[in-house]
Amino acid sequence: MKIVKKIAIVLLIVLIGMQFYRPEKNKAEGDYVAVFEAETQPSVEVKQILKTACYDCHSANTEYPWYNNIAPVSYWLADHIEEGKEHLNFSDWESYDTKKKDHKLEEVIEEVKEGEMPLNEYTWTHADAKLSDEQISALLAWANEARANY
Repeated sequence: MKIVKKIAIVLLIVLIGMQFYRPEKNKAEGDYVAVFEAETQPSVEVKQILKTACYDCHSANTEYPWYNNIAPVSYWLADHIEEGKEHLNFSDWESYDTKKKDHKLEEVIEEVKEGEMPLNEYTWTHADAKLSDEQISALLAWANEARANY
């Protein structure tokens, strides 16, 4: 029993220590998706869908929930956001070549059609990010239209 108590104390100390060393936040100044939106021309409805369901994990700016201030959740979210940006970062749109832009939009279409995006873990805590059939249709129509330009 003594070893379990010692392990619990060490874990508690580590957990408390983690509260003081937080991962860097994903925060950008200015209009971090202006180039992407100017080039792909989403409607007002689609812009709202992108803002609500995509930009937190796939851009240079994240709107953090209150629970991000608690470790280890803050570390998990930071890792999740970093991984999302590795796959697609709307804030880096201008650095993508034409072929890559077309491919990224193709991936958006596939992921949304298959119900893979937005992730279930995200919609559990962001109910407004869960896409309705109408929102999915609007997003897919926009992405297909934007792909035609590439």
